[in-house]
Amino acid sequence: MSRRDFLRASAMTAGAVAAGVGNAQTGKADKPIWACLLHLGMNSWKDVPLSRAPADASRSFKVRCMADYLRTDEGVWRQLTDHLGKSGANMLIIDLAEGVYLPSHPELSVKGTWSIEKFQKELARLRGMGLEVIPKMNFSTCHDSWLKDYQRMVSTKKYYEVCADVIGDAIDIFTLDGKPPRFFHLGYDEETPGHQSTFEMMIVRQGELWWHDFLWFAKQVEDKGVRPWIWSDYCWHHKDEFLKRMPKSVLQSNWYYGKEFDVSKMGESSRPYVQTYVDLAEAGFDQVPTGANWSCDTNFSDTVKFCRKHCPPEHLKGFMMASWQRTIPEELEKGLRGIDQLAAEIARG
Repeated sequence: MSRRDFLRASAMTAGAVAAGVGNAQTGKADKPIWACLLHLGMNSWKDVPLSRAPADASRSFKVRCMADYLRTDEGVWRQLTDHLGKSGANMLIIDLAEGVYLPSHPELSVKGTWSIEKFQKELARLRGMGLEVIPKMNFSTCHDSWLKDYQRMVSTKKYYEVCADVIGDAIDIFTLDGKPPRFFHLGYDEETPGHQSTFEMMIVRQGELWWHDFLWFAKQVEDKGVRPWIWSDYCWHHKDEFLKRMPKSVLQSNWYYGKEFDVSKMGESSRPYVQTYVDLAEAGFDQVPTGANWSCDTNFSDTVKFCRKHCPPEHLKGFMMASWQRTIPEELEKGLRGIDQLAAEIARG
């Protein structure tokens, strides 16, 4: 059975489930996005290999490293998604990584990776709560350890083949009744030497290679009728070329998690974090600004206020909460608190 036939058969099962709970596959273009990012797979942070973690390392430390098993706690996943379903949010972005079986490359699975059947039943449940569910696969070289050996083959023929395959798998898995997901988040953040200073191998694309690969990824998504979505931090240090060369078809999510939003009070190195919201707005990019409760509990509310003041409504498509908590019991409260902050802004209207 081919990959496409296998996915089609699985989708028929998922479709039957979804028929009984409603369909939130597509959102209205004029409806503001209120989104939350959650992580099914967690092999996107590779500070040190798990095999080299100290023997007495805490579980929270080990969860930041590579593992050969899926560390997502299903009870925590259920609590977070149930809470999100009651929050008023209308979108869930799932960072897949090693979390779901990809038939074109089963070697990317780990122990406990969800089967397609299991994952599509979960998609049906989430859609039944009124959530539009969006796939995310991070192809930044800072966060691509879920690609296993292929993470060290960046920009080679084999790398392009594998990445095209897994993007196709993910879109097929999320397709319902012939409709693909509205967006595909490609990640693409923090690809810098500084962010990889503790890695065993640094791989950083720059200049024309960065643009070649990014535009290649965007085309893989667009060719399947899906809009690409990325983190916008490349703009922080490459403003002019980013605003000139980035296609307007790519949905932008600049992100900033601090307290200070007055750019006149920010240092030269940190000023672009907030200024980029304004730069993207003035250049006419559609954006979904992203806040968090990563370092303070006022950031998300302040992000909404700042962007509503400085971004024209026709290009301000909504907001995303990214708590960056791992889906484990130790970080459950952080995730629930982030969802509560998202709900508070939704309630304010």
